[in-house]
Amino acid sequence: MNNLIDRTEDFGRLYHPKSALVFYESKGLDKEVYVEHFDMDRNGTPINAHPLTELEAGALAKALMTEKQRQTAFLKPVGILPTNILHINPSRDKGAVIWYTKSQKRPLYFIEGLGIPSGQGFVPAMVWQATKNSLRVFALSTCRRPTEKTPLYYAPFFNIYEDGRVCMGSVSIEIKESACVEEFTKAWEDYFFNSYFSHLMGENSPVKGNCVTLWKDLISTGRTFPIELLKKNNKTIKNLLS
Repeated sequence: MNNLIDRTEDFGRLYHPKSALVFYESKGLDKEVYVEHFDMDRNGTPINAHPLTELEAGALAKALMTEKQRQTAFLKPVGILPTNILHINPSRDKGAVIWYTKSQKRPLYFIEGLGIPSGQGFVPAMVWQATKNSLRVFALSTCRRPTEKTPLYYAPFFNIYEDGRVCMGSVSIEIKESACVEEFTKAWEDYFFNSYFSHLMGENSPVKGNCVTLWKDLISTGRTFPIELLKKNNKTIKNLLS
């Protein structure tokens, strides 16, 4: 049995038995195989035994093919690779993507204790690095497509450690195993911007000046992000590839 599927990631999901197959094989040199199909009642007891029909065999084949495709589709692009994708590691278990986004206006949410009103605000160009269950973000000083030598800046947000790791708090991260690269990057951007910013990680401000004052001003005025307030972190894109 070398084709067992690891379901440890699905332990929180309840599966119900629906049907069962029993394979019979005749004795002798010219072996013949006969397959019997059973339905399951609400207690999981096999009932209604009958030979496997062509329709049922077709449904089984389709399900198996779908599972195979699901396992190999992770991080594949739908079409031509999007231009904002910088690097892909398509491994099913350790898959990761590095991409960038240009400066844009996004809805931003802050907890009441920060004294910053939630609302639309401009964010700088950003570099994102994500796996299925972790995210790192950095800022860029320009909207041009970065190269390996492009310097990175601290992301000017709350809930981010000095190394760029994002503290997602109680946000439930659910990245599909069959997610294409477009779904993957959009999901992470939505998780990041749709969660509430609550506190700074560490003693240092991620920007030159007061981070709370900065975002109060940006939300109230709607002006573009002041690039001159970004702080370099002495890393480049190349550091993310190692």
